[in-house]
Amino acid sequence: MLWTPKERAVSGLNDVTAIEAAGMPRDLPASTYEMIGRTARQRPHAKALSFFLSVDGHARPESWSYRRFFRRITQTANLFHSLGVGKNDVVAYVLPNLPETHFTIWGAEAAGIAFAINPMLGAETIAELLNAAEAKVLVTLAPFPHTDLYEKLQGVVAQVPSLRHVVLVNLADRVRGIKNLPARWLQRREAKRHKPMTGVGVHDFGKAVDAQPNDRLVSGRSISPGDFSSYFGTGGTTGTPKIAMRRHANEVANAWMAGRWLGQGLGPKTTIFSGLPLFHVNAVTVSGLAPFARGAHVLVGTPQGYRAEGLIQHFWDIVDRHRVTLFNGVPTLFAALLQVPIGSRDVSSLEFALCGAAPMPVEVFKTFQERTGLKILEGYGMTESTCVSSVNPPLGDRRVGSIGLHLPFQQMKIVIVDDAGKYVRDAAVDEIGVVALAGPNMFAGYRTEAHNQNIWLELGDGQRWFNSGDLGRQDADGYFWLTGRKKELIIRGGHNIDPASIEDPLHRHPSVELAAAVGRPDPHSGEVPIAYVQLRPGLHATEAELLAFAHAEIGERAAQPRAVRIIPEMPLTAVGKLFKPKLRWMEVESALTDALATAGVKAVVVAAEDKQRGTLATVTLADPAQAATAREVLGRFAVASEITG
Repeated sequence: MLWTPKERAVSGLNDVTAIEAAGMPRDLPASTYEMIGRTARQRPHAKALSFFLSVDGHARPESWSYRRFFRRITQTANLFHSLGVGKNDVVAYVLPNLPETHFTIWGAEAAGIAFAINPMLGAETIAELLNAAEAKVLVTLAPFPHTDLYEKLQGVVAQVPSLRHVVLVNLADRVRGIKNLPARWLQRREAKRHKPMTGVGVHDFGKAVDAQPNDRLVSGRSISPGDFSSYFGTGGTTGTPKIAMRRHANEVANAWMAGRWLGQGLGPKTTIFSGLPLFHVNAVTVSGLAPFARGAHVLVGTPQGYRAEGLIQHFWDIVDRHRVTLFNGVPTLFAALLQVPIGSRDVSSLEFALCGAAPMPVEVFKTFQERTGLKILEGYGMTESTCVSSVNPPLGDRRVGSIGLHLPFQQMKIVIVDDAGKYVRDAAVDEIGVVALAGPNMFAGYRTEAHNQNIWLELGDGQRWFNSGDLGRQDADGYFWLTGRKKELIIRGGHNIDPASIEDPLHRHPSVELAAAVGRPDPHSGEVPIAYVQLRPGLHATEAELLAFAHAEIGERAAQPRAVRIIPEMPLTAVGKLFKPKLRWMEVESALTDALATAGVKAVVVAAEDKQRGTLATVTLADPAQAATAREVLGRFAVASEITG
């Protein structure tokens, strides 16, 4: 057993130290398949997974016991084995949130390597990813009304020489009862509108899985902790795709760490609502493997998750009906839920909400907790650390704006590196440096060797420390605080956007000399991308023309810039390098000034670098009597600020 019924959640750094002193459990499963299988043997009749297709049908979800759930995973693994998938072969999935998505993830990891791909990416980008991973099998949707995945991927198949089979999930299988007949009729009619995929074997997921044994892995495979379990794309969508490779030991360790952190808050009597996309590590681990390892119940809400029409408006109804105890999300979710009154719904079952992917604005954090009584646990993690690295303690001091304490056995420190990225020394208390990570959950590296240059730090202790690229500090009590991103990612509503995915297309415009993309603070999305452009001498283009060009060239909607700004000359360092912080400061000043003006507050905003807090906006008010209003407005943004005047 990986947990005990009396296990309590972590309350502080002393608990972390005590857990580490006891050592990692010696009986950790060798693989994710064994981890879920162990729970299925211990709690065969307990609910493992429930799913509702639409918000109006949430009260009548389809459910799988742990026994039924594990058997379906086994059948899925056997299907992939029958299609020639071995331990080093890749099964890619381009799917919305469905029960079949979970069957595919864990079945693929039992047969070979699961590869998560964002279904919102453009066809060409998906083709690049499939080729970079040399995918052998692709799982996606069959034609169905109001879906476009089949149509988008139909032309992709011929561009991927390694691809041998496509397995199609039929949404009609999820429509039950009297509605099933018209759903199948609609599916067949929709299929006739599209040409069949050629050059690959095409299989119906439901029928093909049904034909497989459910009591054993036909391959007879003994999965080793060191075997690769999953690939996840990270770090942008242009150039050679950057694919993070993780091992079974990484996933098992991180699931155990997260479960131990929450104690009884993640166990047999809990229900976790899953609304984040299952192509993202957060959903796969925090509302997937971690609860499955501890016998919890996972409720998957619609294929679109939190994006589904009506889901936010009915979220408190869902919590009330299903006695949801925990959910995870990004800051934009919490801001949206603040607009929905709880009313007479009973949400007393809620214990925790986990927030990551981007900083939480202080005003949203405080207002949400005051209104709901729910504990929000801000945390930090990345694909390379499997998922979670640090979280605020559930039972202890939760510091607003902090990413909390490191998880047990997740080694984490702030270090100073030189211009070449080499380790110089550990940072002092509250000194800003690079966040470095080490531990059993750290990934094996990127699939393309060129991407592995300078990602590991040698600290002289014989371990490989990962250079996260994030800037932060650690206070005297062990809490970590992010202060910036050295790697310059723009985080829009939880989507990591590589500035290069915006800059490279703009550089293809004949009038563009230089392009630079930065994040503009936004109270709803955290950040939105803005592109700055310097034109070639003697050439002309308007901002509107460049914006239209960028939108046409950039396949990922989240990466499409909100605006393009033409400036005479890019800011440069003393040695002639592009100085992006200046552009970010300009956007901070503009965003905060606009928001204050909308609230009737006249102010001058100046953004600059602060040694302790990273980017700091100093706000000078024309009328000091407006300080309370100004604080409320500024609190909506995840930007450090102070008011003067």
